[in-house]
Amino acid sequence: MTVDFHAHSTASDGTFAPALLAQEADRLGFAAIAITDHDNGDGVEEFLSSPGTARRVAGIELSIDPGEGFDQFHLLGLGIDPGSAQLKTFLARILEGRNERNARIFANFRRLGIDPKPEPHGEVLARPHFARWLVENGYAESVQEAFAKYLLPDSPTESRCYEPRYHPAQEAAFDAIHAAGGLCVMAHPKYWRRSWRTEGCDFAAAERELARLAAAGLDGVEARYQANTEEENAAFTRIADDLGLLKSAGSDFHGANKPAITLGMEVEESFISPLLSRLM
Repeated sequence: MTVDFHAHSTASDGTFAPALLAQEADRLGFAAIAITDHDNGDGVEEFLSSPGTARRVAGIELSIDPGEGFDQFHLLGLGIDPGSAQLKTFLARILEGRNERNARIFANFRRLGIDPKPEPHGEVLARPHFARWLVENGYAESVQEAFAKYLLPDSPTESRCYEPRYHPAQEAAFDAIHAAGGLCVMAHPKYWRRSWRTEGCDFAAAERELARLAAAGLDGVEARYQANTEEENAAFTRIADDLGLLKSAGSDFHGANKPAITLGMEVEESFISPLLSRLM
């Protein structure tokens, strides 16, 4: 069966409108799809109200404190109520932190003589919006080049405009998602440490920390991810099973912003049915 529990729309840094995302899942014969925009649920209503046969799941993706010794923790909240008062308060602080970071990026651009007018825009202004603006205005040949030159922590010193942003505590994020009726699922654990991208995952270290997170409120892990190797899919599936965590599958679809990523993940019903049951 085909599912996708990690997809972005124009409400954050994707290029498909929420309704189009849902319609594409129907066209491709999906059993289920989740919308997981960064730091907001603004596209959820349009997504859920789009007619069709694929099961639609309201979701969100949060960048949270990765924990000591780790570099990046993206948390998916699946099955959320975006109208939750506690979640809205939590997201307001994240948006404030994002806006503070974006102001510093604008200042860095201007320091280099780059004056982004009109400014990049989006429901939630993120680095892909900056990257596309840089391409459209002749400062880079591609989104990939824009990131490499300007928008990464290890971009060249002379052109680096990257700035870090506020990341909420793990337990606070778990509490906000649970208060909104959702499940907490770690996205793409292969990116948890930057070094794992080139040196391969340390699965023992991942399992130790995931055990701690499971005790703290983590419900599941994106055990199958489109960019994973077969070894990574197998290892994170085993770890999830050993720790009693739910297993999810996601592509991290962004449309034209990440053209190499296609919508949808093929999974066995036995793999995904525990998650589907919890999302009823």
